[in-house]
Formats: sequence, C-alpha cells, structure tokens
Amino acid sequence: MVNPCRSLHLLLVSTPVGPLGSGLGGGVELTLHNIAQALTQRGHQITILAPTGSSLGNFDVIPVAGKLQPLAQNQERDAAITLPAQSVLGAMWHQAKLLAPQYDVLVNFAYDWLPFYLTPWFDRPIAHLVSMASLTDAMDDAIAQIITHYPHTVAVHSLAQAETFSFGDRCRCLGNGLDLSHYRFVAEPDTYLGWVGRIAPEKGIEDAIAAADQSHLSLKVWGAMPDPDYWQQVCRTYPNADVSYQGFLSTAELQAQLGQCRGLLVTPRWVEAFGNVVIEALACGVPVIAYRRGGPAEIVSHGQTGWVVEPDSVDALVEAIARLPELDRHRCRQAAEEHYSLAALGARVEDWLQTILES
Repeated sequence: MVNPCRSLHLLLVSTPVGPLGSGLGGGVELTLHNIAQALTQRGHQITILAPTGSSLGNFDVIPVAGKLQPLAQNQERDAAITLPAQSVLGAMWHQAKLLAPQYDVLVNFAYDWLPFYLTPWFDRPIAHLVSMASLTDAMDDAIAQIITHYPHTVAVHSLAQAETFSFGDRCRCLGNGLDLSHYRFVAEPDTYLGWVGRIAPEKGIEDAIAAADQSHLSLKVWGAMPDPDYWQQVCRTYPNADVSYQGFLSTAELQAQLGQCRGLLVTPRWVEAFGNVVIEALACGVPVIAYRRGGPAEIVSHGQTGWVVEPDSVDALVEAIARLPELDRHRCRQAAEEHYSLAALGARVEDWLQTILES
C-alpha cells in the first residue's frame, strides 16, 4: 500500500503540438499548468518536459528540440499513425525514458499514439490524461490496449468525452480546476459578447459571429490563430459584423477582458473534452451560452450559470443571448468556487496517481 502522504516525484510530459505558452496546445497548456500547481501545493515535486520555446509561469521546463506533431483534430477517422522526421514527440519520450528511474510516475499529456505504445517498455508507471474525445480508430485502439493491460492509468476530463470511447466506463474522470485567485469577479459587465479558443473550423466561430451580428452586439475574440487565412475567410463571410480579434493573451490579461463580457459563446462543432474557457468565464462571473455537445454542456447549469442550446443552431444562440439578463453573475462565480477550485483538482489527480501506484 502506498502512503498517501508521501511526496511523489512526478515527470509531466507535455503535448508535442506546440511550445507551452504558444496557445497551439489549446486547453492542454492551461490544464498542465494547473495540475502542476495543484500537485506542488500538495507537496509533490514536479519536472516538466516540453518542446523548445515553452514557458510555464514559475515552473522550470526541460526544453526538447524537434519538429512539432500535426494536430490530431484535422485527421480522418481512418488516419494512419504519423511521426515526422526529427520528431519532438519522439525526442521527449526518449528523454523521458532516460529520466524515468528518478520519478515515481510519469504523466502523459499527449493525445498521440507513441506514449501509449511505449508504456510497456517503461519501468515506471505512466498516467495518461486523454485530452480529446474519440477521433481516430488507431488512437482508440492504442488507448484501449493500455486501459486493458494497465487498469486505472487512463483519465479523461468529462463524462461526455468518456462516452465517445467504447472503454469510457473504465476511464477516471478528473474534470478540471483553476487557481481562482487569478480571476476577478465582475458584477457590472460591458455590452460585448466574448468567444475564446483556437481559431479553427472545429471550434465553430462562424456561428458565434452570426449570432452576435443578429443580436446587434459586438463580439470580441481571443485565442491562438494557427491559420490567418481561415480567419480572414470567416471575416469576409460576415463583412458587417462587429467582431474584433484581441489576440492570444496570458491568463492575467485574458481574465481582465473576459470578465467584462455580457456573456461567453461556446460553439464547438466537435465533442470538446472539457472546456477550460467555460470555467474561466464562470470564475469572472460571466454566464456561458454553450451548445449541448461535449464537456461544456456538463459544466453549464442551464438557467443558472448560462444556457445550453441546440447544437449548430444560430437561432438558439440568438434566443439565449436575449435571455442573458435573467442570469445572476454571482451564481456563476459561486459555481466555479464550488466545483472547479485548484484544491479540488489537486485532490482528484493525487487520488488517481495513488491508485495507479497501488495497482
């Protein structure tokens, strides 16, 4: 039996799709930072491996050079496994293999085949935090093999995400959490709406722009922009919409602007595993209008902290925008405090890692 009070030495291996702090890794970047902070507060010792150029607040990061991995969300269901020459993913896991004897557990944040394939060749347990819903058959097979031979080692963020996998009932559901001290509650907002995320087709920003335009409200957009041509195409589609791109901001900068939103629109066209931006908005007192799809629909309490509406329906978004004044912004902040604190996240992750060690 593992002593639950023992300080663990943990090696966190980052996503290979971009440096930490670039925004290319989406919600994984914030999740990794928050888990590292939560576990440090609980007395555990953290080391992080990440692509060269990464920055993660006060945490030291071991940089690993190499070519970034393609985004999985752009792949078809039957896509083959790919590994570019001089891959940063391969380099990170080569380094992880060399460092592994110094650690109690390795935590994998990459939604990619290689860490799952390599798991049997490590003499230390690997905890896999899966950041996406089911996307490809190859990835589903890789994760299924690990959860069969190494029970308890696979975790997800939401029940909706788990349900996309045939083995979802065997995954540990961790949710997520924030350092709420970094998010200021705003009782009296401005008039604009907000949208936050990587600007890409699967995020459905077109629907948010159309709904804001029909509601005669301005829309401010924050997030990484991997494809500027796509953004320009979207803007040309809605030439009269009052929409402005505000850039990719740090947490401190984002929350200061996000808190002024009348409401946040969350319009994914795929199953979001969780939706960190939803709890960031709630922490600022901002109600959320989300499609009934994936993790965001689990977070939003319909009629209390926002509205959950029919997916892909601009009309439903417009109707919900009109009802934003019915919602209590204090209740939004309260929901974040009750369910998504950093302490609660740390306790859930620590319990998961202890279960892995005990088994």
